[in-house]
Amino acid sequence: MIILPAIDIKDGRCVRLYQGDYAQVTTYDTDPVQVALRWQAAGASWLHLVDLDGAAQGYPVNADLIGQIKKATTLHIEVGGGMRSLDHVQQILALGVDRVILGTIAITDRALLQETLARHGASIVVGLDARNGQVAISGWRETSAVKAVNLAKELSALGVQRFIYTDIARDGALTGPNFVALGEMREAVSSALIASGGVSSLADLHALAKSGVEGAIVGKAIYTGDVDLATAIREIEKEQPC
Repeated sequence: MIILPAIDIKDGRCVRLYQGDYAQVTTYDTDPVQVALRWQAAGASWLHLVDLDGAAQGYPVNADLIGQIKKATTLHIEVGGGMRSLDHVQQILALGVDRVILGTIAITDRALLQETLARHGASIVVGLDARNGQVAISGWRETSAVKAVNLAKELSALGVQRFIYTDIARDGALTGPNFVALGEMREAVSSALIASGGVSSLADLHALAKSGVEGAIVGKAIYTGDVDLATAIREIEKEQPC
């Protein structure tokens, strides 16, 4: 299992939100580039970047900063937040990142999603962010009537090769992943699955590794010190086949 440290960017800073609430924000560092270098030094091979300003405004806001992180590191990078058009996707991929994460348009514009998949294939990841099992969109500020598991089945049939599943209630809460929901998602699709939300300990990561997910995104726990990233990577990535 791959461990992906997360950097969420808001107003040019490295922050964490509590359960996706923009009113409950904690700033951990004023220089996301230095944070990325820190996680690289800890042994990370991948980085999960979220443009929170972009997610809220509906277009990439922090593209320049994302480009700086790409140039400063040798990390593989996936980026989400605010990509609502083909131009947005191509703008971010042009920075040299490996994958872009689409969320809102998977609900609101299926034709655009299909076109993006046709052009960029494996570089496209769909983020399924769920609140009580229902998909949330527009930077988590709106909750749709669509069930995450049902949407995953539909999109997997369309050719989506990889999903990121986030339980919003667990995000930033350090309460452990939602293993039941992850299990349902694993049964629903054959696509690769990355877990996000709730990781609070090394034990959580070991449990996720046994659950069969391809990767686990770790955010707040590595900023609070509840999880030591270097130890987690050494124990989980280096000692088990990926």
